[in-house]
Amino acid sequence: MAEMEVNITSLFFLFTIFLFFARSTSSSPYNHRYEPGDLVPLFVNKVGPVNNPSETYQYYDLPFCRPDSIIWKKESLGEVLNGDRLASALYELNFMEQKTGTILCSKKLNGYEVAKLRNAVFNDFYFQMYYDGLPLWGYVGKIEEDSRSLSEKRSKYFLFTHVQFDALYNGNQIIEICAFSDPNHIVDITEDVDINVKFTYSVSWNETEGQFETRMDKYSRASLLPVHHQIHWFSFINSVVIIVLLMGLLVLLFMRHLKNDLMKCSDGDEEEDKEVGWKYIHGDVFRFPRNMSLFSAVLGVGNQLLTMVFFLFVLAFLGVLYPYNRGLQFTSLILLYTLTSVVAGYTAASFHSQFSNTGWERSVLLSGILYVGPVSVTIFVLNTVAASYGATAALPFGTIIVIILIYTFLAVPLLALGGIIGYRFRSEFQAPCATKRVPREIPPLTWYQKTPCQMFLVGLLSFSAIALELHHLYASLWGYKIYTLPGILFVMFVVLIMLTVMLSVGLTYIQLSLENHEWWWRSIFCGGSTAIFMFAYGIYFYIRSNMSGFMQLVFFLGYNAVMCYGFFFIFGIISFRASLMFVRRIYHAVKSE
Repeated sequence: MAEMEVNITSLFFLFTIFLFFARSTSSSPYNHRYEPGDLVPLFVNKVGPVNNPSETYQYYDLPFCRPDSIIWKKESLGEVLNGDRLASALYELNFMEQKTGTILCSKKLNGYEVAKLRNAVFNDFYFQMYYDGLPLWGYVGKIEEDSRSLSEKRSKYFLFTHVQFDALYNGNQIIEICAFSDPNHIVDITEDVDINVKFTYSVSWNETEGQFETRMDKYSRASLLPVHHQIHWFSFINSVVIIVLLMGLLVLLFMRHLKNDLMKCSDGDEEEDKEVGWKYIHGDVFRFPRNMSLFSAVLGVGNQLLTMVFFLFVLAFLGVLYPYNRGLQFTSLILLYTLTSVVAGYTAASFHSQFSNTGWERSVLLSGILYVGPVSVTIFVLNTVAASYGATAALPFGTIIVIILIYTFLAVPLLALGGIIGYRFRSEFQAPCATKRVPREIPPLTWYQKTPCQMFLVGLLSFSAIALELHHLYASLWGYKIYTLPGILFVMFVVLIMLTVMLSVGLTYIQLSLENHEWWWRSIFCGGSTAIFMFAYGIYFYIRSNMSGFMQLVFFLGYNAVMCYGFFFIFGIISFRASLMFVRRIYHAVKSE
């Protein structure tokens, strides 16, 4: 009870702190009000191929019209991690002021700049801007087939030179804005020759009844189409069917086998007792696992990441996390991981201290590097690749220093604090049966009774229940389909937890029946095996997508590995906790000898 109270208190404390930071960074309608004629600054952000979301470059890497002195907007930590690099532009979009064919600049492009723009058009580059916090996109150019050449097909490349801005307002607030690259204003850039280009733009303003509070809803309409609802419902029904079938199998297993085993043990008949395999290993089943410090660290990291996911769902339900709230997703991840470090330290130290009063410091230390270490190496590799490409995904040196300082002076002290609290409030491990000094020899196992086969079974069944929703999640992370149904995503997460619990309990019972008492690590690996299937599906998703290029491949594999590595810990500790509760329950029910 004391452990549960400490956990609940720490969760509410962390959530209160994070809400303070989140609300302080969210926009308010009071600072988005303008008078007619007021200059509302438009910021250009980045350009990149539409099929490679990770490969983005600064807007002025392409030879567009630029001011004499570029003013870079100060970005938050999350915005920098998101690859945003907002800069001032020559566009002048005054509130409620109509403009038609306004000249942005006249520019002479040399052969090198023409080739650069043609390469951008060939790779289907888009540009992104922000106006009053609203994102808007447009294409750099287009490709057309030359119909005059009958003998061979030849493509012609055209650069869009005119941008049409359509803005909607309600009262003194901007509700919506769109940008269109006008296909009627183009320049041929097929040949590497010097050309003179005149860039122009137009602005139209129209009144709307839309409200400021709901202006971001426009960007989530694509996810709310009926076809998507049908897919979500099909995925949900598929998951429910799998759960019902597994529950039926487990009920059959427990009612017909486990109940009979308990009755035999209660009767005390020695001849019948010989048939109960799991009863023989009562003196070994609660023997603490090998590599106790590492095992405790795994539990600490798993509990930390599970707590972080829980808070992310809460923030999504509260509307704090919404599409194109620039950088808040990354800021949320960093703040939540940092603040939940206390959970990792507490879990690792408290579990280790149940078996030994010494060495808990090593468990806490391992929980601090078990996830951060591989993630840091992955980010270093990705940052090196991004820097070699000159992409905005490359983190500036100052940002890297800030992240290191946050982890050193906030996450590490919280991790140590959690470890101290866990050690001080330690309790002895309550085992229903005494543990023998000499471990019992495990009988030989066939190939399908070993850990790899069980991992494959658990991973495949769990993955089959979430495959469709996982596709939508990947489409959101690596495409331009905004996933704005946190309720369905949360339900699928709960479904996956239920499947992990049921499969873990069933396989643990089978393992104990085979007189194999080393179930601790096996429950971790079986529960986390779902993450392996998730990573494999990610590779399949990449192959089927339009993503290409070395940089995009490295970023996809890197981020996918980091995400699945975290889910391995989450479902691993859920599987272990379920197995531990089950083992305690059945050995409480038998008579002690």
